[in-house]
Amino acid sequence: MGSGLTLTGVLRILGRAGLTVYCVCPSNDFVVHSKWYREPPLHGCSNLKPLELETFLRSLDCEEAVLMPCSDDWLRATINLPPALTRRYHASVPAQQVVDGMLDKWKFAQLLTLVGTPHPETILLQSPEDVLSLAEPYFGDRIFKPESSIEFAAKHGVKGYLVHSRAEALAVGEKVDYPILLQEYIPGPPTESYFVDGFVDRTGRVCARFARQRIRMYPRDLGNSSLTVSIALTQVANAIARLDHLLEKVAYRGIFSAEFKHDSRDGLFKLLEVNARPWWFIEFAARCGVDVCSMAYSDALELVVEPTEQYKIGRSCTFLPHDVHAYRDPNCENGLHFWQWMQSWSAADDALFSLNDIGPGIAFSRSIGKNALRRAWQHRAA
Repeated sequence: MGSGLTLTGVLRILGRAGLTVYCVCPSNDFVVHSKWYREPPLHGCSNLKPLELETFLRSLDCEEAVLMPCSDDWLRATINLPPALTRRYHASVPAQQVVDGMLDKWKFAQLLTLVGTPHPETILLQSPEDVLSLAEPYFGDRIFKPESSIEFAAKHGVKGYLVHSRAEALAVGEKVDYPILLQEYIPGPPTESYFVDGFVDRTGRVCARFARQRIRMYPRDLGNSSLTVSIALTQVANAIARLDHLLEKVAYRGIFSAEFKHDSRDGLFKLLEVNARPWWFIEFAARCGVDVCSMAYSDALELVVEPTEQYKIGRSCTFLPHDVHAYRDPNCENGLHFWQWMQSWSAADDALFSLNDIGPGIAFSRSIGKNALRRAWQHRAA
C-alpha cells in the first residue's frame, strides 16, 4: 500500500521471491506498469484512501494476507485496524504509541531528549509571537518543520523551510500553520548524511542492519538522496549504538530507516528521523544482501526470521532524474566535471530502472516527457 519508488521496490522484492502481491496505489502511478503488479480482487480499489482501509479489508474476499504499508499514512491506517481484522491481515509493524511518537516530529524530539539520543535542538512555536520572543542570533540556520510531514508536504510540496533570520522566519510563518517546529540546521555537505536501515523482529532482535552514505541530494538542503553508497557498519558504529538503544527503549518491531547527520562541530552523529516503514532505496538494500521485506513477511506470519550479518560494501545507487537536477543545481557546489558525474552513476544501480522490470521506468520517463512538452507549450503560448 503506497506509491512511487518505495512501493515499486517492495513489489519487486516480494515478486521476485515468488509471492503473490496485490498493490493498492493510485491508478496513474508508474508502479502499475510493473510485471508483478496485481490489483486486489475487488473492483474500484485502485485509488483507495488510507482512511478506507478497514472498510476495504472487510469487503475483501481473502482468508489471510500480510499487509506492507509503504508510506506514513498507510502505516497509520494499518496500526489502527481492529483486532478482528489483524487476526486475518498480519503486519510486522511497531506498536501504535511507537508510530505516533515517530511520526509526530515534536513527540519524536521529546523522545530523543528523554532517551539521550543526540539530535538537533528543536522547539515548538505556538504563534508568531514566539518567533518575536527569540533573540536574533538564534536564527543562525534554522528549519521550520511540521509536526506531521504528511499534511505539510501535501500542502506545501516541501519538507520544510530553511530560514537565516527572524525576518525570514516571520515571512515563512505567514504561510504555515501554527504550531510548528523550529529546528537547528546541522551544517555540512550531503556526504555528512548517513542512514542505518534494518529490521527488528517480534522478539526485539535486530535481524539486519544496512549502512549507507549520501553522496548527492536534491534539493540541496532539504531534499532526498540522488546518489547513495553502501558502507561498513563500523563507519557509523556510534550512530548504531545510539539507534539500538532507542529501538530497545521503545520496544520497536518492524522495518526501519534512520537518518543521521554527522555534526563536524562536536563530532556527533545526530539523529534526524526514523522512518518506521520501507524507504526509497529498499530494493538497493536487497540487491546488496539485506532483504528486510522478506524478513517482515516472515515475522508477520510468526515464522523464524533468519538474520543477515553481511552485505556488499561500496555499491552505489542513484535515482537518475533527481541526480540530473543535483548535478545542474548551482547551489549544490559539487565541483564535478561532466565526465566525473557520468562515471559516478554509470556503474551504479538505479532505484527505478530495471532491465527485468522495465515498465515502471518507461512509464516514469513518458510522464517526464509529457510534462516537459506541456511546459514548453505553455511557455510558447505565453
